[in-house]
Order: sequence, then C-alpha cells, then structure tokens
Amino acid sequence: MYRSKTCGELRMNNVGEKVTLAGWVQRTRKMGGMTFVDLRDRYGITQLVFNQEANAELCERANRLGREFVIQVEGVVNERFSKNDKMPTGDVEIIVSALNVLNEALTPPFTIEENTDGGDDLRMKYRYIDLRREVVRKNLELRHKFCIEVRRFLDSKGFLEIETPVLVGSTPEGARDFIVPSRMNPGCFYALPQSPQTLKQLLMVAGMDRYFQIVKCFRDEDLRADRQPEFTQIDCEMSFVEQDDIIKTFEEMTKYLFKTVRGVDLGEQPFLRLSWNEAMRRFGSDKPDMRFGMEFVELMDVLKGTGDFGVFNEAAYIGGICATGCAEYTRKQLDELTNFVKSPQIGAKGLVYARVNEDGSVKSSVDKFYTPEVLEKLKEAMQAKPGDLILIISGDDAMRARKQLCELRLQMGSRLGLRDKNKFALLWVVDFPMFEWSDEEGRLMAMHHPFTAPKPEDVEKLDTDPASVKANAYDMVCNGVEVGGGSIRIHDAVLQAKIFDVLGFTPEKAQEQFGFLMNAFKYGAPPHGGLAYGLDRWVSIFAGLDSIRDCIAFPKNNAGRDVMLDAPSHVDQKQLDELQIDLRPTEA
Repeated sequence: MYRSKTCGELRMNNVGEKVTLAGWVQRTRKMGGMTFVDLRDRYGITQLVFNQEANAELCERANRLGREFVIQVEGVVNERFSKNDKMPTGDVEIIVSALNVLNEALTPPFTIEENTDGGDDLRMKYRYIDLRREVVRKNLELRHKFCIEVRRFLDSKGFLEIETPVLVGSTPEGARDFIVPSRMNPGCFYALPQSPQTLKQLLMVAGMDRYFQIVKCFRDEDLRADRQPEFTQIDCEMSFVEQDDIIKTFEEMTKYLFKTVRGVDLGEQPFLRLSWNEAMRRFGSDKPDMRFGMEFVELMDVLKGTGDFGVFNEAAYIGGICATGCAEYTRKQLDELTNFVKSPQIGAKGLVYARVNEDGSVKSSVDKFYTPEVLEKLKEAMQAKPGDLILIISGDDAMRARKQLCELRLQMGSRLGLRDKNKFALLWVVDFPMFEWSDEEGRLMAMHHPFTAPKPEDVEKLDTDPASVKANAYDMVCNGVEVGGGSIRIHDAVLQAKIFDVLGFTPEKAQEQFGFLMNAFKYGAPPHGGLAYGLDRWVSIFAGLDSIRDCIAFPKNNAGRDVMLDAPSHVDQKQLDELQIDLRPTEA
C-alpha cells in the first residue's frame, strides 16, 4: 500500500510504530547534519527527519527534494524534542528509513500557504494547486458537511431527492438563458435551467408531495462577489402547504444547520419578519443587514421647505442615518464618504452631515440655510446624542435615494466594525410586490417569477390595479445576503392564464412557452409552494468569506471565464457546420 497512516493522524500514542506516509513536500529545512521535511496531505502535516550520520545517502536524497514533490516514506514515529503546539501532529515526527519519490514537481507559481503570494487570477489559473492550501480545502470540507446535513434534515422530514433535466426549454422571464444547440434538431436549442422551477411544480402535480435537489443552475447575468454563471441551489417544494408551513420548515432547517455545521445556537424564537415595504422604508433594501441599527429616518417634514437649501426643497425624498460616536470625523473622512456616495456605483448627488457637539448644539454642513431651531428639530427627529454624526441623502426619486442611503449605511457599518462575520442576524422579508415595471420591456414583469401566487385578498386587483398586487412570496436574509427565496405557487390554470395576460403574454405565446405546465394543472394540481436556498452563499457565510468563489472547487472569474480551462473558447468549424451555425464577424 502507498500509506498506512495519513499525515494528520499521528499522535503521541503512535510513538514507536513503523508507518508509511505519502503526500506532498510542503518545505524542507537543513540544520547541520539533519534535514527536516514537512509532508502534507489533505489531512494535515507531519515532520520527517533525515539524519546524515545515520544514513548519508538517504539524507542527500532528501536534500534534493523540491516543493510539491510527491513522495512516499517509511519510518518510525518518534517524540519531537522541539514540539510545535500550532500543529495537531506537532508532538511527533518520523525518523525516515526509506524514501521513494513518486513524482517530481515544477516549482509552483505561488506558495502553498494560508497567506499565499498568489493573486486571484494566478490562483484561479492553477486552481488545482490552490486547492492544496488548507484554508481553501477547509471551505470544500465545510461545503461537504453542509450538504450532508441538508440531506439528513430533509430526509427526516419526508423529502425525496429527485433529479431533474439539465437540458430544458428556454423561457423568456428572468435572467438570460445559456442555450445549447441541438445537432439532431437543426435550428433548435435547449437551455440550461435557471432553476428547476416548472419541473418541481410538475413533481407536485405528480404526487411526490415533498421534493428536494442539490442542483446546478445557470444564469447568463452580470457577475459580482455573490454570483457565478453556474451556481448550486438547495431546491425544495412541498404540497398542501401555506406560507407559514414553508417558513416554519426551513426556519427549523436553518437553525439545525447553524447548530450542526457552524456550532451556533440561534435559539427558539422565530426569525423576524418584515414586509417588503417596511424593509425598504427602514433600510432601503429587501435584504437588510440587521446586525446593526442605523435605521433610516425620513426628514421631509423637518428639512423640506423649512430653509433656503434648494436641493432639499426640490427633493422627493430626504432621509438620514445616525452614526454613534462619529462626530469627530475629520474633513478628510467626510470627503471620503461624500466621494463614496457620489461614485458611479452609488450615484447620489452629494452628502449632507450634521455633528452633535458635546454641549448638545448642532453643527451642520448646511448651517447657512437653516435656523438653529430647525437643526434642533433635526437632532430630535434623529434621536441623536452628543458625539453622534447625522448623514443625510436626498433625491428626486425616493426609491433610488433610499438605495443610495442603504449603501451609505452599509459603508458606515463596515467602518465602525458592526458587520462582524461571527455574528448572525436572520429574518424573512415577505409581501413582495407581485410585479415591477421594466422600462426596457415597457411592461410589468414578475418580481420573482410568473408562477408566484398573488395574495388571495389581492386577486381581484389583477383586473383593476395589477401594480398594487402583493405576491405570496418570501425571502430569507442572513447578514444582508439573500440566502433563499420562494413562494406559494399558482396551482389553478385559469389564474395562471390571468397572470400571463398581465405580463403581456398572448394566449398563444403562453401556450407555446408554458403549455406543458398549464395543461398539467388541468389534471389535478395540489396547492403547493417551495423555496430555494443558495448553497454557495450559505457556505460562504458559514466560512466567513467575502466571495462565493472560494467555496466552489473550480469557479469562474468576474468576466465569466474559467482561466484554468480557458473557457469559453472557440470551437472548430466542423462542429459549427454539424450544428448548422454561422457566426457573424465581430466588429473591429
């Protein structure tokens, strides 16, 4: 056999045993007549010892070992004279009697250490080397444990794990599809599923009652830290349920995962629930970070029309946040905040601030436009205390201004150390709008997807005021990240047709795109609903990562490229001819 033990399991109770180890050379050190080699595998690191006096030829061979050489050694476990309490195996070492080089290695392009000297692009190009680093490998081990516990919990609740197709039909709603040409059906295309949405609904029609799948999904959309073109969902659906049934089930699962995987007890209390309107009003976001306060205070009554500041007098929204103990912020720090909100990504016109001095007086950047009495009302409205800093944003579009204030709130939370990755704040956001207007499409679009059921009390509004209809939908949010979302689905073909009509589908187009689902409903569809968790996002939160990339074995970069495989890439003309695809020349 190549090994009798791994590099992470030897302890003091193994002293005196003869063992065989195999792994990669982490580093070598020569000290006098002794050579020390750290041997690494997935399970840990063990120190090897070669003695010049005991075996000069063997020691000389050890001196020629390079980093990442793959070797096999035999030897006896010995107690270390100089112990290393930072390693689980730091009390022992191997006195090597035989060395076999299984494979030599080029010098790696970066160090295989926790704090490597490799940049993101370099590490992604050589991802198979990067995965040897303990800090990255632990993320995959965490992901594995997370998946095991998900399956264990859902199995205990009667869910069946059922696979659904990867080659499906294209749908016009949601993000852009990745499409796949069909050689056997010229001119026709499959799509890679954005989610198994309609398929899991069909499983409910089929009587499966409770379904789940840990499944790949694909969306051709702009990328960011918590997005990849292919990602993994924990996809779930249940029959004969209402919203509270689903929320209760997956709140229980969340608490179970935190306790078993992360070692965090979230307690017995149910998670906070906020309506979408309340979340937007108080935090300017449908995924508010509740680890800290700094709630919005609307200041229209206080500042609009009460002074000569034209920006506020013409605003559709004026809102502020109060940062505790920040009144001593320097001019440079305030300029940094101003530049932050005025950046193209945020788009605010500017930032107004007011300091509350130790004596309770208020000093503002718009002092000349307002009387001391108005500034005192501002302090009272913000419930600001001496030492606090009030930050104000306004705009001619209330929704956009709230989102800008939200970004400022998050920035201040980060600056003040209030977004602790070891602290977790979870909530449900409910009662979303059913539709949102798309200027690009010139019509109402489904905020979630076209199979979401409206609130029963709002169904009649579909004919008179569809924009005011609320959806029977819900999102779970953890630390300002949407980690899951779902809805009660439409199970009635007539109501589904009505929703398609509101979305601008002709009956013929609706039948063409979704006839298989609408026809299935005619054969007895149960009331049903579900939820999909973002597995990558959950694991990144549990691991304390800023990006989901480091909990994915082989991720894409921000341009959607796999720099290791050099994909996407051009294909041979022969393949294009077989698919009957002609490429237009790209413009210079």
